[in-house]
Amino acid sequence: MLYFAPWKTVLIWLTVAVGVLFALPNLYPQSVRDSLPEIIPNDTLALGLDLQGGVHLQLRLDRQDLVEQRLESVADEVRRALRAEGIGYTGLSGRGQRVSFTLRDPADAEATREALSDLTTPIQTGVLTGGTVREVTIDEGADGRFVLDITDQGLDYRMASALSQTVEVIRGRIDELGTTEPVIQRQGADRIIVQVPGLGDPERLKDLIGTTARLTFQMVDTTVSTEEALQSRPPVGTELLYSTDDPPVPYVLETREIVTGENLEDAQAGFDQRTNEPIVTFRFDGTGAQRFGRATQENVGRPFAIVLDDQVISAPVIREPILGGSGQISGNFTVDGANDLAILLRAGALPLKPTFVEERTVGPSLGADSIAAGEIAGIIGAILVVGFMFVAYGFLGLIANLALLINITLVIAALSALGATLTLPGIAGIVLTVGMAVDSNVLIFERIREERLGGRSLIQAIDAGFQRAFTTIVDANVTTLIAAIILFYLGSGPIRGFAVTLAIGIVTTVFTAFILTRWMMAFWLRRRKPKELPLGLGRHLRPDTHIKFMWLRRYSFTLSALVVVASMALFATVNMNLGIDFKGGSLVEVQAIEGEADIGAIRTDLSDLNLGDVQVQGFGAPSDALIRIESQGGGDNAEQSAIAKVRAVLEDDYNIRRVEVVGPTVSGELATAGTIAVLAALAAILIYIWLRFEWQFALGAIIATTHDVLLTIGMFVVTGLEFNLSSIAAILTIVGYSLNDTVVVYDRVRENLRRYKKMPIPELLDMSMNQTLPRTILTSVTTLLALLALFFFGGEVLRSFVSAMIFGVVIGTYSSIFIAAPILIMFRLRPGALSQEDDEAKKEKAATANTAPVDMDTA
Repeated sequence: MLYFAPWKTVLIWLTVAVGVLFALPNLYPQSVRDSLPEIIPNDTLALGLDLQGGVHLQLRLDRQDLVEQRLESVADEVRRALRAEGIGYTGLSGRGQRVSFTLRDPADAEATREALSDLTTPIQTGVLTGGTVREVTIDEGADGRFVLDITDQGLDYRMASALSQTVEVIRGRIDELGTTEPVIQRQGADRIIVQVPGLGDPERLKDLIGTTARLTFQMVDTTVSTEEALQSRPPVGTELLYSTDDPPVPYVLETREIVTGENLEDAQAGFDQRTNEPIVTFRFDGTGAQRFGRATQENVGRPFAIVLDDQVISAPVIREPILGGSGQISGNFTVDGANDLAILLRAGALPLKPTFVEERTVGPSLGADSIAAGEIAGIIGAILVVGFMFVAYGFLGLIANLALLINITLVIAALSALGATLTLPGIAGIVLTVGMAVDSNVLIFERIREERLGGRSLIQAIDAGFQRAFTTIVDANVTTLIAAIILFYLGSGPIRGFAVTLAIGIVTTVFTAFILTRWMMAFWLRRRKPKELPLGLGRHLRPDTHIKFMWLRRYSFTLSALVVVASMALFATVNMNLGIDFKGGSLVEVQAIEGEADIGAIRTDLSDLNLGDVQVQGFGAPSDALIRIESQGGGDNAEQSAIAKVRAVLEDDYNIRRVEVVGPTVSGELATAGTIAVLAALAAILIYIWLRFEWQFALGAIIATTHDVLLTIGMFVVTGLEFNLSSIAAILTIVGYSLNDTVVVYDRVRENLRRYKKMPIPELLDMSMNQTLPRTILTSVTTLLALLALFFFGGEVLRSFVSAMIFGVVIGTYSSIFIAAPILIMFRLRPGALSQEDDEAKKEKAATANTAPVDMDTA
């Protein structure tokens, strides 16, 4: 175990070198990265919007809007086709996904089928797949009645096309803003995620990407006055639209479109040479120029309207034919307004108007504060962990610290190479990785110390310690890896980021703890030829204590049962402080531009907006305030309207540092996805432990973990801490930590069951608890040191999250000792349960019993 062939040594350190190479660009400024040769990696770890500031939006395309659009389109096609053939009909109408009409003369049925054949022709869905979709089917009645059904397959195809088109249009619009590295991607069957780092004006972004931008040029109908049209219906072939003026001016327009935005070739913002007002100049393509020129030739002296999304921007009078295919739009624009309109027209129109169902905005100042706080907390936490490991294990602590440093470097390298984004839940994954990495080294060192106290030579003790710790390390990390994989596939957003970071951390932990640490120990043995282990204060935590843990089980079971019941009762009767992630609504963090935040004045100003329950409280510094607004109950758009009102009231006196808006659609999905993810992870871990150990161990691990989750939920109820998506990530971290701790204990119980077949189970469990007690104490202390640094120095945003983590570590340590192990007695576990040792166990026992001295010149 302690001999490494030269090629293995080269491979180990080559892996470390590659990791350092991929991680180093994160320390370089952009100018240095740009000057690096292409052969050298220059990808960096992207920071999430919660760390660097920016805007996260989730848009939804409404399928019902598509149905109505297709219904109108099919009806228009039917009307056009029948008129072209001179076929009389009556009762043309559309409802649901069906268009129907009746022929005046049933003898025209054959001609009707021929005229409508283009509607029922299958369309190709892809060049590579070669599939086809029939969008419309026709049923014919005996009395000349025709029914056209819009198929679900056709709607699915149209929705997929609309999503793809919307993504491209939005990307074109955002690219025009000059932002860096925006993310625009599809999610599911009807969603689009838009993330723009560093953007400080979310309202402008929403206006830019939420506007359909359908541009049309239509003639103004001067034969009827607007007063007549307002008092009665507009004449057939006309419609009543309003201008963008304040107050809006009504216009009666011909529904016939002269030309549309699809014929635009270019649009640019500029200034009118006469008035110096901002305008938008445009240029048509050949077809558009021809149509526009012909229309202006035929209508000199008449006004025509430029219409954007059913609003009249401008209605100039045609003084002379416009034959050059270009023109200008004026309409009291601001400079930004003219530029944004030009961007919209160049990028093209959206096929459907999107709805904003989720918004998360973090101002650049808050992002900078989060990064600064995270750096300080990370440095302090690292110093505490490194110092503690050195004090506990002396020189061996230095080896563990070096392995931990390389571990974190490899995690950062992997995230950088994958182009992953580091968020606050991702930091939680790294914290758990640190805990597991330290735990793995503590397991190895404690095993070595046990073997040395058992009378083995130093080399034999180190070799046996690594062998015995390997199975425990693998079991503990595999259970956490299972949870991470399931959370990645079933979770969403921050939960997936947590899962990716955790999965990478598990792989790097096994590598650094079992391979890299073992190589460094072998190198130390070969160079120094020590006679004894250089242990620090950890030597005072002896594995041969005789604490009667099982005698205390009646008290611990009673206490835990009472607390769990109380937690469930409180959860059922007291309203948990659910965040907007789960109940919808809005959250706004503001900072006073001057002086301290006036909580009372903010509350008074917002109470006049009729937004329902509005809570205002201090948050962090005296200049900061946190505003919570209940769900508006009017759908996803109502939440956006509420935020717009709040911004208008506060933006003169306060900087908007953070905005989170979650509509009812997303809040329900997040709650469901988070619950399913946690339950599925527990089920998969149950199966693994059942297969790897015995059914008693599997049930014991799940009961202990469920105990920790329920108590954590009770803690949220009692303390009133906000329960949001980050809280789910905290619970998942607690699950991972608790399982890791429990599996370590169970692994020692399983080993002792094989070794002491006639020992009474309570006595055997006591012995196992005492043997693993030093490892439990040391791991818990190091993890708590890292968490306490985050709690005191990580900033207000992280505080509630870290509070749950600290509580989880304490309760997880308690449950692994006082719940997970004693419950095996209740399940009638007997020493003979594992009497049939598998081949692997026999080999391990034989190898341990006959460990040969290691050649110090080749170790």
